[in-house]
Amino acid sequence: MADAKEVAVMRRPPPLDSVLLYTLLALLGFGLVMVYSASAFVAVHEVGYSTYYLWHDAVNTAISIITLTVVVRIPTVVWRRMSPYLLMGGLAALVLVLIPHVGVRVNGSARWLSLGVINIQPSEFLKLFLVLYLAGYLVRRQDRLSEFTHGILTVAMLLMVTGVLLLLEPDMGSEVILWAVAFGMLFVGGVRLSHFVAVVLSAAGAGVLLILASRYREDRVIGFLHPFARAKGDGYQLVQSLMAFGRGGWLGRGLGLSVQKLYYLPASHTDFLFAIIAEEFGLAGVLFVIGLFAILVVRAFQIAEAARRDGDLYSCYVAQGVAILIGLEAIINMGVDMGVLPTKGLALPLLSYGGSSTLMSCTALGLLLRIDRERKAQGASR
Repeated sequence: MADAKEVAVMRRPPPLDSVLLYTLLALLGFGLVMVYSASAFVAVHEVGYSTYYLWHDAVNTAISIITLTVVVRIPTVVWRRMSPYLLMGGLAALVLVLIPHVGVRVNGSARWLSLGVINIQPSEFLKLFLVLYLAGYLVRRQDRLSEFTHGILTVAMLLMVTGVLLLLEPDMGSEVILWAVAFGMLFVGGVRLSHFVAVVLSAAGAGVLLILASRYREDRVIGFLHPFARAKGDGYQLVQSLMAFGRGGWLGRGLGLSVQKLYYLPASHTDFLFAIIAEEFGLAGVLFVIGLFAILVVRAFQIAEAARRDGDLYSCYVAQGVAILIGLEAIINMGVDMGVLPTKGLALPLLSYGGSSTLMSCTALGLLLRIDRERKAQGASR
């Protein structure tokens, strides 16, 4: 069936899903505008010209779009065969970042590998590799998912390995995403609810213990719970972010007119870009961004359901995993910026400045476009 599907795509490739493609391009384009707006002042003071971060982000975006066009041409069966090796490669890269003089340390965290002119963050790609691997795992274990050992325990043990490596960096944000995506895929894949609840509660308990075991993480949580009481300490960034939302009002102050980006709000063009969007475009801008992400996630689940109806469970699980991954990253980033969730250090997919995040997101959406194209080609060949 896979061979016939590949031949059909090669003969006359159906058009790419326009809703998914245009939404993706809208987010990338708006991201470039907002990265420039949020970073121009900082760039002038750091390097002497305002477009420094814009040009870097434009190059990252171009590379990501080129990668997407390549991914669209790769059959999903290739990703399925390669997924175990990609996962092992991702884990090996996490080990490499911990080696002195190999991993690049920024602000006390060793999360990057240097590839000459660029740095990559392996944990970003590990998220997608885990989705690809778990999709195959769910297909292979479909008849045994109700068993604790062959259902959820094996995946939980894998996540413990990745969790240790990410804690050593440290990168709690990526760890939370990995666990959430994995459990989300297991839940929609059909593991027993009692097993799911037991492991989720155990993971939540372990998370609380990790917070209590680290003074740094404990201070972060206290700063989140009482930001204004610690406005000059751990709560500073959150307070400045909330001020950006307050300044925005209904329609915002206008593009380029943010006050908080003038060295008041740290990471204004990366983790807290959503706050600058809220300040410059108000509630209208916030709803616009939320709407675009909602379209992406809903369309991804629609593609997943179509693949399920066609009997392609692997593509179905990949599409669901991508929907959960991008949706969760967006929700967590927005929640952090609005003070709903503790600070995690996660970028806003497709919008924030950051090459690894944008490249991973475009690769994931390229997979979605490929899955949709294969489904259309298979339907046309019947």
